Amino acid sequence: MQYAVLVLILIALLIVFIYNALVRLRVQCDNAWADIDVQLKRRYDLIPNLVETVKGYAAHEKGTLEAVIEARNRAMSVRGAAGRAEAEDALSGALRQLFALAEQYPQLRAVESFNQLQGTLTEIEDTVQNARRYYNAAVRDLNTRIAQFPSNLIANSFGFTARPFFELSETAQRETPAVRFDTGAH
Repeated sequence: MQYAVLVLILIALLIVFIYNALVRLRVQCDNAWADIDVQLKRRYDLIPNLVETVKGYAAHEKGTLEAVIEARNRAMSVRGAAGRAEAEDALSGALRQLFALAEQYPQLRAVESFNQLQGTLTEIEDTVQNARRYYNAAVRDLNTRIAQFPSNLIANSFGFTARPFFELSETAQRETPAVRFDTGAH
C-alpha cells in the first residue's frame, strides 16, 4: 500500500514537472515572438522615411516605391508566424528592389540621411535575424517536448500545440531583385 501511494506521488510530481516545463517553453516562445514583433515594428517605422528619401531623387520610379509601401502595409497587418514569414519575404524583396534602384542614382547614395537610414535598416535586419533564430530555437524545444513521450500525454491533455517556425523562403533569402527602370529620363 505504501508503495502504491509513493508511486502515485511520483507520477503526480512527474506530471507537475512536465506541465511546468511545457509552460516555460510556451512562455519562452511567446516572449521570442514579442521580440520579433518589436524589431519588425522598428523596421516598418523606418521604411516610409527611406521611401521618401528615395522619392526625392527617383520620383519617376513610382511603381517600385509603391510596391515597398504596399508590402510594408501587408506585412504589418499579418498575424502569426507562417503568414508573417510570407509577408516578410515579399517586403524583403521589395526592399532589395529599392536598394538596387538606389544604386542607379549616385547623388542619392551621397545623401547622408539615406546612408543613415540604410545603415539603421541593416542593423534592424541583423537584429530580426537573431530574434528569428532565438524564436525558432524556442519553438524547436517546445515542439520537441510536445512530441516526446511522456510529455506528449500531458501536452495533449492540457491543450499544448506545436508552433510554426518563422522562416523566410530559400528563394527570398537568395533571390537577386529584378530591377526594371522606366524609360523616362534620369
